[in-house]
Amino acid sequence: MNRAESATRTAKRPPTAGAVVVEGLACAAGRRTVVADVSFAVHGGETIGIVGPNGTGKTTLLQVLAGVRRPAHGRVHVDGLVLHNLSSRQRARTVALVAQDERPPADLRAGEVVALGLTPYLPPWGAGSPREQQQIEKALATVDLAGFAERPVHHLSGGERQRVLLARALVQDTPVLLLDEPTNHLDITHRLELLALARTLDRTVIMALHDLTLADRYCDRILVLHNGAAHPLTAPETALAPDVVDTVFNVRALRVAHPETNHPHLLITPREPTP
Repeated sequence: MNRAESATRTAKRPPTAGAVVVEGLACAAGRRTVVADVSFAVHGGETIGIVGPNGTGKTTLLQVLAGVRRPAHGRVHVDGLVLHNLSSRQRARTVALVAQDERPPADLRAGEVVALGLTPYLPPWGAGSPREQQQIEKALATVDLAGFAERPVHHLSGGERQRVLLARALVQDTPVLLLDEPTNHLDITHRLELLALARTLDRTVIMALHDLTLADRYCDRILVLHNGAAHPLTAPETALAPDVVDTVFNVRALRVAHPETNHPHLLITPREPTP
């Protein structure tokens, strides 16, 4: 998939995807400011990657973007609304977060976990209709777990649990979807399928990724976090330019053409030791 194809697909997405504007954001963990002065704008329907070495604040930033954590400074706007001014139910209808290494209660069935994503739209005690069951089954099928609704969570593998949590976020049906290391625990097939799926959803997707090659391949633009600050949100070829990757990640990066498709791919190798 080349950049022209990416732009065309993004442009054709319907306006259900949310626009996100971040202004002067500072994110803290306890009393320590992890990342500061973060400002960027995301167009509706974009797939955005957040990358950076461990401890640079990727998870903390996602939690602030989800409204789970309040910013130390600054604001997050989704479709013109200040996210942290919304009620809990309104936020749950606006932004869905799939957290890293989240573990749903072991005594629930997969379908019950997915059903939790419908909570923001239901009146008190109002669950279990045939339509809701259809939504649950459809979401599970979308993540390649058709027929898993009655499967106990404690019988699922780590990768299957991760896909159940993604299905929960899909039925939450928000204009913005946040994913924290969504490929954790997934085999290579489901890793690639999940990232390809993220690009086809009728919503804005912002995800933290460790794998730079996957971020380069599947994201429209990338935000690099380093030393408590954020680089500008730019296209992968700029965000992950060789000098940036060398400085931030201490590895070498080379953009090469795929021998069959001729599409550019990022090749990562260790930095050669200094003699």
